[in-house]
Amino acid sequence: MADTTTPSRKEVGAETHDHVKDYYGKVLKKTSDLKSNACVPCDRPTPPYIKEALGEIHPDVTARYFGCGLVVPECVEGCRLLDLGCGSGRDCYMLSKLVGENGHVTGVDMTENQLEVARKYIDYHMQRFGYKKPNVNFVHGFIEALSEAGLEEESYDIVISNCVLNLSPDKTSVLRETYNVLKDGGELYFSDVYSSSRISESLRSNKVLWGECLSGALWWQDFIGLAEEVGFCTPRLVTASVVSVGNAELEKLLGDYKFVSATYRLFKLPKNSERKPSLVIYNGNITGSEEDLEFDAQYAFKVNEVLVVDGDMSSILKNSRFSEEFSFQTLAPGACYTTPKVRSLDPFELTERSDAAAVLPSTGGCCGPQSQSCM
Repeated sequence: MADTTTPSRKEVGAETHDHVKDYYGKVLKKTSDLKSNACVPCDRPTPPYIKEALGEIHPDVTARYFGCGLVVPECVEGCRLLDLGCGSGRDCYMLSKLVGENGHVTGVDMTENQLEVARKYIDYHMQRFGYKKPNVNFVHGFIEALSEAGLEEESYDIVISNCVLNLSPDKTSVLRETYNVLKDGGELYFSDVYSSSRISESLRSNKVLWGECLSGALWWQDFIGLAEEVGFCTPRLVTASVVSVGNAELEKLLGDYKFVSATYRLFKLPKNSERKPSLVIYNGNITGSEEDLEFDAQYAFKVNEVLVVDGDMSSILKNSRFSEEFSFQTLAPGACYTTPKVRSLDPFELTERSDAAAVLPSTGGCCGPQSQSCM
């Protein structure tokens, strides 16, 4: 793991922050300023209720959006959300409509130029949504130091991040700080870029590759270990798409490295929470998922259908905001149940397995069958 205590590492971190702030605050004024096909959103269909929310975002905010993927967790009404690296605030404003007037969204970013754009349109969006008072605010700070930015521990239900982790010089601190601000049962739901192996130091020092969200990408196996070390339960892989560079010069520098844009869910479960398999029934009351809920690459719940889930998933559903959306039954000893096939956490394997996987023209910028089991 990264050593964040030595002066040389701190100096490298400060230099990286300065570079990223310049890159996203001065070099990039709009999406078309990217040096390649970076930051292309994922090609999954966008649900109508999210399309509607996105359609109400001010064009100036959308023009400075550099994210990848669609980072919109389900069941967010009334929740407190935090957006790491919120940029111009597109995702914050979209989610501020989805959480409703009784929910709240905070965006944190280290780039003042981006925050100026975000703050400029608070009144515009609140009037657009018909809210009497703002349910969104923007904080200047580093995602590696959320407490220093004034964010309280155990104060958020959900934290989202859209292709920001790879830009951080201290990913351990980002995950640890995120864990601390989440309530028990809270979730980090985020999209990012992952590499097929550890990136060499020579490439990590390339400012263009770092700014284009490539040379700072974590090897996916390092990410899994890091998440669990911090305290999260085993990550749940949601989606993954192959990322193509689309720039001959950058491709030559990168050589055999491959990249994917992947979405993971990380849950902060209460200490000593029971993790035993159970039968669950989805009630169908989540907005946009009235008939079925695609929770991750392993579990897809159909309304009123009985399904057996593993211990981690059972604990997640019982201890998170999803607890009222499911009914739970005890497994009968000796009985046989239909169980979803266990899925790998490898995002590269997921892209290979999916017939629908498409190669995205992006630098990666910001952005099965069932089996029988007897109990």
